[in-house]
Amino acid sequence: MTLPGPDGTPLHRRLAGELRAQILGRALAPGAHVPTEAELQERYGVSRSVVRQALASLEQEGLVERRRGRGTTVRERGELHRLVQRVPGLSTQVEDGGVHVSTQVLELGPEPASEATGVLGSPTVLRMRRLRSTDGEPLAVIETWLPAEFGDLSAQELTDASLHATIQRRFGTRVVAGQRQVRAVGADTDTAEALRVPVGAPVLLLEGTSTDGSARAVEVFRTWHRADRVVFDIAVISEPDTSGPGTLPAPAGPPAPAGGTPDLRARLDALGREMLDLARELALDDQATRD
Repeated sequence: MTLPGPDGTPLHRRLAGELRAQILGRALAPGAHVPTEAELQERYGVSRSVVRQALASLEQEGLVERRRGRGTTVRERGELHRLVQRVPGLSTQVEDGGVHVSTQVLELGPEPASEATGVLGSPTVLRMRRLRSTDGEPLAVIETWLPAEFGDLSAQELTDASLHATIQRRFGTRVVAGQRQVRAVGADTDTAEALRVPVGAPVLLLEGTSTDGSARAVEVFRTWHRADRVVFDIAVISEPDTSGPGTLPAPAGPPAPAGGTPDLRARLDALGREMLDLARELALDDQATRD
């Protein structure tokens, strides 16, 4: 098998890139055994030294573990899961699962006319940039815009706190619904520095708006998640039973998110297709970045 990669790239880097793509794409799942050195030599037509350099590189990245007598296995990454259709954000969902998440306010201040002012119906907006971490390791960078009426929020009260809980406590505004989009993007310089990943490394971008009980937009946000630590889960809903009269109804699926619309199923289907392609896209982007 020929190793992919640009001509001139050292073989050990090309082999590491191929194995990295298989790990990130889940072809080699957490806990799975990586092929032996002899098997990798035969499969890719490379020397033992090339294989050992590639595996050492992956071990340094924390993707594999090598132990005498056990061979090489894919390392359990301690993934954190987030349901994208739930209104509560990453910190709330993760802490519900028993993992503590810290929040650092990187930037906070008023912003004049921007793309968010039209959505929020506010002549000026409050812009903030925050960093979510666990055990000192960054998980996500969040950029948020709020209406001017929330302009006296302070960095102190938003440190290690939920934004939604804070604005409900301070202003009586409860976030109940919204629109969300997910895509894979390459980390720009600022994002890469905050998340401690290489520039151009694949990250998961969740962006959208949040609304209150009167369907008024109260938040515009973008959140860049580390793709090696955060996993997006999707709760699927059952198809309506259209097989004809006399048939039993299909079991009810999970309730639709608050603020759902008639085209919810179509949007969830589209999101599901996008997420199926996500692993392939992440693996290709990551390989291109490191080569």
